Amino acid sequence: MFKAIILLRRRPEVSPNEFRQWWLERHAPLARQLPGLRRLCFNLVDAQASAPFDGVSELWFDSQQDFETAYASDIGQQVAADSIANVDHRERLLVEEHLLVPDSS
Repeated sequence: MFKAIILLRRRPEVSPNEFRQWWLERHAPLARQLPGLRRLCFNLVDAQASAPFDGVSELWFDSQQDFETAYASDIGQQVAADSIANVDHRERLLVEEHLLVPDSS
């Protein structure tokens, strides 16, 4: 399983609450439409923490090729443009996931 981890830092003029609202209510519905997306998780960093990022998204695909195809699509371009327009900085890590403790449910 291929996973992209994207670290986001909100713009300085955007409050943590505004960032949360944009990310979960506007950006997430776009991201959910990515073709080939197997799983999606948005992780909000505690607003009280002095962390360098405000959010961490995890996107799972069957392969890196599926990831690249998704972001080359029209919706993928919209997702990327929306992110770039609404964050101060982002880092993208492309990883191969190795699950060591599976979900017990």
